[in-house]
Amino acid sequence: MDKFWAHLIAVQPAPDPWVVGVSALAALVIVGFRMPWQVSRGLITIAHEGGHAVMALLTRRKLEGIRLHSDTSGVTLTRGRPTGPGMVLTAMAGYVAPPLLGLGAAWLTEQGHITLLIWGVLLLLVCMLLLIRNLYGALILLVTGGAVFALIMYAPAEVQQVVALVAAWFLLFGGIRPIIELQHKRRRRQARDSDADQLARLTILPGGFYVFFFLLVALVSMVFGAYLMNPL
Repeated sequence: MDKFWAHLIAVQPAPDPWVVGVSALAALVIVGFRMPWQVSRGLITIAHEGGHAVMALLTRRKLEGIRLHSDTSGVTLTRGRPTGPGMVLTAMAGYVAPPLLGLGAAWLTEQGHITLLIWGVLLLLVCMLLLIRNLYGALILLVTGGAVFALIMYAPAEVQQVVALVAAWFLLFGGIRPIIELQHKRRRRQARDSDADQLARLTILPGGFYVFFFLLVALVSMVFGAYLMNPL
Protein backbone atom coordinates (compact mmCIF):
# COMPACT_ATOMS: atom_id res chain seq x y z
CA MET A 1 0.00 0.00 0.00
CA ASP A 2 2.83 2.41 0.80
CA LYS A 3 4.38 1.70 -2.58
CA PHE A 4 1.08 2.35 -4.35
CA TRP A 5 0.57 5.60 -2.43
CA ALA A 6 4.07 6.77 -3.35
CA HIS A 7 3.31 5.94 -6.99
CA LEU A 8 -0.01 7.77 -6.79
CA ILE A 9 1.41 11.04 -5.49
CA ALA A 10 4.62 10.96 -7.52
CA VAL A 11 5.43 14.25 -9.25
CA GLN A 12 6.36 14.23 -12.92
CA PRO A 13 8.64 16.86 -14.41
CA ALA A 14 7.02 19.77 -16.23
CA PRO A 15 6.34 19.14 -19.93
CA ASP A 16 8.19 21.00 -22.64
CA PRO A 17 6.37 24.15 -23.83
CA TRP A 18 5.77 22.68 -27.28
CA VAL A 19 4.01 19.67 -25.73
CA VAL A 20 1.56 21.95 -23.92
CA GLY A 21 0.96 23.95 -27.10
CA VAL A 22 0.41 20.90 -29.31
CA SER A 23 -1.91 19.40 -26.68
CA ALA A 24 -4.00 22.58 -26.67
CA LEU A 25 -4.13 22.60 -30.46
CA ALA A 26 -5.19 18.94 -30.56
CA ALA A 27 -8.00 19.58 -28.08
CA LEU A 28 -9.11 22.65 -30.01
CA VAL A 29 -9.32 20.62 -33.23
CA ILE A 30 -11.36 17.92 -31.48
CA VAL A 31 -13.83 20.46 -30.13
CA GLY A 32 -13.87 22.79 -33.11
CA PHE A 33 -14.52 20.35 -35.96
CA ARG A 34 -17.79 18.54 -36.43
CA MET A 35 -16.69 14.93 -36.87
CA PRO A 36 -14.24 14.62 -33.94
CA TRP A 37 -16.67 16.60 -31.78
CA GLN A 38 -19.52 14.19 -32.53
CA VAL A 39 -17.28 11.28 -31.54
CA SER A 40 -15.94 12.86 -28.35
CA ARG A 41 -18.95 14.84 -27.16
CA GLY A 42 -20.14 11.89 -25.10
CA LEU A 43 -17.19 12.45 -22.77
CA ILE A 44 -18.52 15.92 -21.99
CA THR A 45 -21.93 14.36 -21.33
CA ILE A 46 -20.33 11.98 -18.83
CA ALA A 47 -18.84 14.95 -16.97
CA HIS A 48 -22.14 16.87 -17.26
CA GLU A 49 -24.26 14.10 -15.77
CA GLY A 50 -21.59 13.39 -13.18
CA GLY A 51 -21.91 17.01 -12.06
CA HIS A 52 -25.66 16.59 -11.57
CA ALA A 53 -25.10 13.36 -9.65
CA VAL A 54 -22.45 14.77 -7.29
CA MET A 55 -24.53 17.84 -6.51
CA ALA A 56 -27.60 15.69 -5.89
CA LEU A 57 -25.63 13.71 -3.32
CA LEU A 58 -24.20 16.86 -1.74
CA THR A 59 -27.69 18.35 -1.37
CA ARG A 60 -29.02 15.06 0.02
CA ARG A 61 -31.38 14.29 -2.82
CA LYS A 62 -31.96 10.61 -3.53
CA LEU A 63 -29.93 9.67 -6.59
CA GLU A 64 -31.78 6.98 -8.54
CA GLY A 65 -29.47 6.62 -11.54
CA ILE A 66 -27.89 8.03 -14.67
CA ARG A 67 -28.68 7.36 -18.33
CA LEU A 68 -26.34 8.10 -21.23
CA HIS A 69 -27.77 7.95 -24.73
CA SER A 70 -26.23 7.31 -28.14
CA ASP A 71 -27.13 10.83 -29.33
CA THR A 72 -24.72 12.11 -26.61
CA SER A 73 -27.59 13.32 -24.44
CA GLY A 74 -28.05 12.14 -20.88
CA VAL A 75 -30.28 12.39 -17.84
CA THR A 76 -29.67 12.09 -14.11
CA LEU A 77 -32.62 10.75 -12.16
CA THR A 78 -33.11 12.10 -8.64
CA ARG A 79 -35.92 12.06 -6.13
CA GLY A 80 -36.81 14.66 -3.54
CA ARG A 81 -38.51 18.01 -3.30
CA PRO A 82 -39.36 19.26 -6.83
CA THR A 83 -38.38 22.78 -5.79
CA GLY A 84 -35.96 24.39 -3.38
CA PRO A 85 -32.19 24.95 -3.14
CA GLY A 86 -31.27 21.29 -3.59
CA MET A 87 -33.11 21.01 -6.88
CA VAL A 88 -31.76 24.35 -8.09
CA LEU A 89 -28.15 23.48 -7.29
CA THR A 90 -28.51 20.03 -8.87
CA ALA A 91 -29.86 21.56 -12.08
CA MET A 92 -27.09 24.18 -12.14
CA ALA A 93 -24.27 21.67 -11.74
CA GLY A 94 -24.40 19.99 -15.16
CA TYR A 95 -23.05 22.60 -17.55
CA VAL A 96 -20.45 23.93 -15.11
CA ALA A 97 -19.05 20.47 -14.29
CA PRO A 98 -16.89 19.91 -17.44
CA PRO A 99 -15.04 23.27 -17.29
CA LEU A 100 -14.55 23.00 -13.53
CA LEU A 101 -13.20 19.49 -13.95
CA GLY A 102 -10.93 20.86 -16.67
CA LEU A 103 -9.69 23.52 -14.28
CA GLY A 104 -8.98 20.88 -11.66
CA ALA A 105 -7.17 18.76 -14.25
CA ALA A 106 -5.13 21.80 -15.30
CA TRP A 107 -4.08 22.39 -11.70
CA LEU A 108 -3.06 18.75 -11.20
CA THR A 109 -1.05 18.68 -14.43
CA GLU A 110 0.64 21.95 -13.49
CA GLN A 111 1.58 20.38 -10.15
CA GLY A 112 2.92 17.30 -11.95
CA HIS A 113 0.35 14.93 -10.42
CA ILE A 114 -0.46 13.14 -13.66
CA THR A 115 -0.81 9.71 -12.05
CA LEU A 116 -3.16 11.05 -9.39
CA LEU A 117 -5.27 12.71 -12.08
CA ILE A 118 -5.62 9.57 -14.19
CA TRP A 119 -6.47 7.35 -11.21
CA GLY A 120 -8.98 9.96 -10.07
CA VAL A 121 -10.68 9.87 -13.48
CA LEU A 122 -10.83 6.07 -13.34
CA LEU A 123 -12.39 6.20 -9.86
CA LEU A 124 -15.05 8.66 -11.02
CA LEU A 125 -15.90 6.44 -14.01
CA VAL A 126 -16.26 3.39 -11.75
CA CYS A 127 -18.56 5.32 -9.42
CA MET A 128 -20.69 6.44 -12.36
CA LEU A 129 -20.85 2.88 -13.69
CA LEU A 130 -22.51 1.81 -10.44
CA LEU A 131 -25.24 4.39 -11.08
CA ILE A 132 -25.88 3.72 -14.76
CA ARG A 133 -29.38 2.50 -15.60
CA ASN A 134 -29.14 1.74 -19.33
CA LEU A 135 -27.07 -0.59 -21.49
CA TYR A 136 -25.54 2.04 -23.77
CA GLY A 137 -24.44 4.12 -20.78
CA ALA A 138 -22.79 1.08 -19.20
CA LEU A 139 -21.05 0.24 -22.48
CA ILE A 140 -19.64 3.74 -23.02
CA LEU A 141 -18.38 3.90 -19.44
CA LEU A 142 -16.77 0.47 -19.70
CA VAL A 143 -15.01 1.45 -22.94
CA THR A 144 -13.85 4.79 -21.50
CA GLY A 145 -12.79 3.22 -18.21
CA GLY A 146 -10.97 0.43 -20.04
CA ALA A 147 -9.04 2.98 -22.10
CA VAL A 148 -8.06 4.88 -18.95
CA PHE A 149 -7.01 1.65 -17.21
CA ALA A 150 -4.91 0.63 -20.23
CA LEU A 151 -3.29 4.07 -20.15
CA ILE A 152 -2.35 3.54 -16.49
CA MET A 153 -1.04 0.02 -16.95
CA TYR A 154 0.75 0.15 -20.29
CA ALA A 155 1.52 3.71 -21.41
CA PRO A 156 4.87 5.31 -20.51
CA ALA A 157 4.87 8.39 -18.31
CA GLU A 158 5.43 10.73 -21.25
CA VAL A 159 2.34 9.43 -23.05
CA GLN A 160 0.27 9.70 -19.87
CA GLN A 161 1.36 13.30 -19.53
CA VAL A 162 0.32 14.18 -23.09
CA VAL A 163 -3.05 12.47 -22.69
CA ALA A 164 -3.65 14.29 -19.41
CA LEU A 165 -2.84 17.63 -21.03
CA VAL A 166 -5.14 16.97 -23.99
CA ALA A 167 -7.90 15.87 -21.59
CA ALA A 168 -7.55 19.04 -19.50
CA TRP A 169 -7.69 21.27 -22.57
CA PHE A 170 -10.57 19.22 -23.98
CA LEU A 171 -12.66 19.72 -20.85
CA LEU A 172 -11.90 23.44 -20.83
CA PHE A 173 -12.72 23.95 -24.52
CA GLY A 174 -15.44 21.31 -24.61
CA GLY A 175 -17.22 22.88 -21.66
CA ILE A 176 -17.95 25.97 -23.76
CA ARG A 177 -19.36 24.50 -26.96
CA PRO A 178 -22.43 22.74 -25.44
CA ILE A 179 -23.47 26.02 -23.80
CA ILE A 180 -23.34 27.82 -27.14
CA GLU A 181 -25.26 24.94 -28.73
CA LEU A 182 -27.82 25.18 -25.93
CA GLN A 183 -28.47 28.85 -26.62
CA HIS A 184 -28.87 28.19 -30.35
CA LYS A 185 -31.47 25.52 -29.56
CA ARG A 186 -33.26 27.81 -27.13
CA ARG A 187 -33.54 30.50 -29.80
CA ARG A 188 -35.23 27.95 -32.05
CA ARG A 189 -37.41 26.79 -29.12
CA GLN A 190 -35.93 23.29 -29.30
CA ALA A 191 -34.71 23.03 -25.70
CA ARG A 192 -37.71 23.77 -23.51
CA ASP A 193 -36.64 21.14 -20.97
CA SER A 194 -32.98 22.22 -20.84
CA ASP A 195 -31.25 22.83 -17.53
CA ALA A 196 -31.51 26.59 -18.09
CA ASP A 197 -35.26 26.43 -18.71
CA GLN A 198 -35.82 24.13 -15.75
CA LEU A 199 -33.95 26.65 -13.60
CA ALA A 200 -36.12 29.44 -14.98
CA ARG A 201 -39.21 27.54 -13.82
CA LEU A 202 -37.65 26.91 -10.41
CA THR A 203 -36.55 30.52 -9.79
CA ILE A 204 -37.54 34.05 -10.68
CA LEU A 205 -34.65 34.45 -13.14
CA PRO A 206 -34.98 33.84 -16.89
CA GLY A 207 -33.32 30.94 -18.68
CA GLY A 208 -31.00 33.33 -20.53
CA PHE A 209 -29.46 34.36 -17.21
CA TYR A 210 -28.45 30.77 -16.50
CA VAL A 211 -27.00 30.32 -19.97
CA PHE A 212 -24.90 33.43 -19.31
CA PHE A 213 -23.89 32.04 -15.91
CA PHE A 214 -22.86 28.69 -17.42
CA LEU A 215 -20.83 30.47 -20.10
CA LEU A 216 -19.18 32.79 -17.58
CA VAL A 217 -18.05 29.84 -15.43
CA ALA A 218 -16.74 28.04 -18.53
CA LEU A 219 -14.82 31.06 -19.83
CA VAL A 220 -13.30 31.90 -16.44
CA SER A 221 -12.28 28.25 -16.00
CA MET A 222 -10.68 28.23 -19.44
CA VAL A 223 -8.71 31.42 -18.73
CA PHE A 224 -7.43 30.21 -15.37
CA GLY A 225 -6.75 26.73 -16.73
CA ALA A 226 -4.75 28.18 -19.61
CA TYR A 227 -2.84 30.34 -17.12
CA LEU A 228 -1.97 27.31 -15.02
CA MET A 229 -0.77 25.30 -18.01
CA ASN A 230 1.01 28.23 -19.63
CA PRO A 231 4.43 26.85 -20.53
CA LEU A 232 6.12 30.26 -20.66
